[in-house]
Amino acid sequence: MIQREHYLERLRNLRDTNLIKVITGIRRAGKSTLFNQFQNELRASGVSEKQIIYFNLEEIENSILLDAYLLNDYIMKLVDKKKKNYVFLDEIQMVRGFERLVDSLFVKDFIDLYITGSNAYFLSSELATLLTGRYLEIYVSPFSFSEFLSGYVQNPADFKSKSEIFEDYMTYGGLPEALNLMNGGNKGETKNYITAVFNSIVEKDILKRKKVLSKTDFELVTRFLLDSAGSIVSPNNIARYMTSTGNKINNETVKNYLSVLCDAFLFQKVQRYDIKGKKLLQTLNKYYTTDIGFITSILGKSAKIDRGHLLENIVFLELQRRYKEISIGKNAETEVDFVVKDKERNTAYYQVSLTVRDAGTLARELRPLQTISDHHPKYLITLDPEEPTYNGIIQCNAIKWLLQSVYLNNRL
Repeated sequence: MIQREHYLERLRNLRDTNLIKVITGIRRAGKSTLFNQFQNELRASGVSEKQIIYFNLEEIENSILLDAYLLNDYIMKLVDKKKKNYVFLDEIQMVRGFERLVDSLFVKDFIDLYITGSNAYFLSSELATLLTGRYLEIYVSPFSFSEFLSGYVQNPADFKSKSEIFEDYMTYGGLPEALNLMNGGNKGETKNYITAVFNSIVEKDILKRKKVLSKTDFELVTRFLLDSAGSIVSPNNIARYMTSTGNKINNETVKNYLSVLCDAFLFQKVQRYDIKGKKLLQTLNKYYTTDIGFITSILGKSAKIDRGHLLENIVFLELQRRYKEISIGKNAETEVDFVVKDKERNTAYYQVSLTVRDAGTLARELRPLQTISDHHPKYLITLDPEEPTYNGIIQCNAIKWLLQSVYLNNRL
């Protein structure tokens, strides 16, 4: 079991604080395992088994408790009001009236409350209004490359270099069970599993919860996004493209589909930022998939997948772990892949390219960074082993950069 240390550290720091700990992220990203790891730490610190109350609300044996009042009454029978009780509710959105349940448990000083949800709907519901200022969200992503590498089981007779392991990560992504399948010698089934997870999320968190006018059109929009990771898109240009291929759809429908895909945590929307004007722009965003394995598994072998865009998606996911804010940089006529800000509002710029060994490619990738007049750090991330510096612009090997021990310190 890979310890999710960067998330555990945050849970340790938030233990016994007067805040609800809300753990979010896509299904099968490891939220339940994180709960299990933190519960083990509680036991090791002297917390008794009776003080730890855990319910996975998707398990059929708990289906009778999927009502706020019933579950509240049941929990009240289990707690010891003379001690601190640690209550973990996995997939809280399954409970009818869960907002009232969470509010009721939160106001009790003998309860330290932890909840998870696999979509953004429950936080955009009455809960967010009810608990404003009283909860802290911890977003859990699939494995980083560092975590993936630490759990990658190698046969000594078939040793793989970090570069070869990175190729597996770029192909299969970071879902924990996907790594388990690879380690168990079932690499052939890994993409089938990833596809099944993706389809399950679509079915449980989108089709059953949101109005999708046409499943066929919805699937086409989804595939368009997967194929466009790292490209600037808008509802209008997606609608125009689909209409030109014989699937007439209006931009409002596309806009709705983009929204529900992000609410289900399948994609992350990144806005453009005017570097000179220092403001966010409202049009022409980028969308990155939450797990890189979705691209290769859903699009299939026949797709001409842009490896440069795969690397850019991986860099985005890592920046999301390390920084508080991420946007796309616009500076006059040039675009910088990422503008990031830490908790102190310090800024850095990142450009991503598969390789810059060609002089023309190097000049093209450096130009957006060179046009920025301020003195914030500027990085060019590539898979090239060389790491030169160009007038203050630092070129970094992506694999080395991904393995740096810099995680959530800049996010809080």
